[in-house]
Amino acid sequence: MASTSGSSMYESQSTTKPPFFNGDNYPFWKNRMRLFIKSNDYLVWDVIEDGPYIPLKQDNEGKMVLKKKIEMSEDERKKIQINDKALHMLFCSFGPDIYSKVSSIERAKEV
Repeated sequence: MASTSGSSMYESQSTTKPPFFNGDNYPFWKNRMRLFIKSNDYLVWDVIEDGPYIPLKQDNEGKMVLKKKIEMSEDERKKIQINDKALHMLFCSFGPDIYSKVSSIERAKEV
């Protein structure tokens, strides 16, 4: 019978909350987190694997430069938001010690 005094990694887990990671048993958490993210939004997993969408345009000199916010389409804004969804899922799974180490990272792929 599971203990009621604290959460154990052997207890049943929620399908709506990301698996918790406190620094122990990374392979176990990694596999469960991968499945959690893919089952919620596969585009979020793509961002974690491939990096975020970066809206670019060609300037007058033919160089590719970052678009200004006002120049972005609604579709581009939604693609950018997927990185933030990924960060949110990851950050919600971390305890304070892990969170403090990665909270300043802006790309989910780097986390």
